[in-house]
Amino acid sequence: MPVEKFRSSCYAAAVGVLLSVSGTAAFAQSDSQAWVSDELSTYVRSGPTDGYRIVGTLNAGEQVEVLETSGNYTRVRSNNGDTVWVLSGELQQTPSAREQLPVLESQVGELTEELEGINDTWEQRVSSMRETLEIREQRITELEARNRELDSEAEQSRQQVRALQARLDTQEEDLLMRYFMYGGGVAGAGLLLGLIVPHLPRRRKKRDRWF
Repeated sequence: MPVEKFRSSCYAAAVGVLLSVSGTAAFAQSDSQAWVSDELSTYVRSGPTDGYRIVGTLNAGEQVEVLETSGNYTRVRSNNGDTVWVLSGELQQTPSAREQLPVLESQVGELTEELEGINDTWEQRVSSMRETLEIREQRITELEARNRELDSEAEQSRQQVRALQARLDTQEEDLLMRYFMYGGGVAGAGLLLGLIVPHLPRRRKKRDRWF
């Protein structure tokens, strides 16, 4: 899954940064601090040359206090307070892997928890975005369906308007024809009366006689 891949990439990058920061911080330690190299054991002598007898060993990764350096040897004080000489090449200026490991494991654990929290938050956001997208797509589908319905209703309304307009035009033509017919009838009747009336017989008035 993309989320798992993203989390793995973040985890690897974070661990790399963590190791780099830890190493840098270790180099910033005081010059009076040193650590025995990560070998199984390191022999120590009573003096600063190979001619001095071996008086013991230091454990791998053990932290010591640097007191002085002479030739190839360095005088150090161990954790139990003993002062001995050890080859300078057997010392290192960074904490040993044994000491770094618990700290790194703790930091990696904290980082893992943080990444898991980021992953949960990311999944929640993706889920929310997916739900929002689905709601919007549903709304768009509803609006498109409603738009088609309105287009259909508008087309029906246009057809009705055209039908009503056609009926109105027909009625206007019928009314105009009736007006013409009525006017023609009136004119014809008037003309007919004008032709008939002059030929009607006229009655003579009788004169009253007085005797």
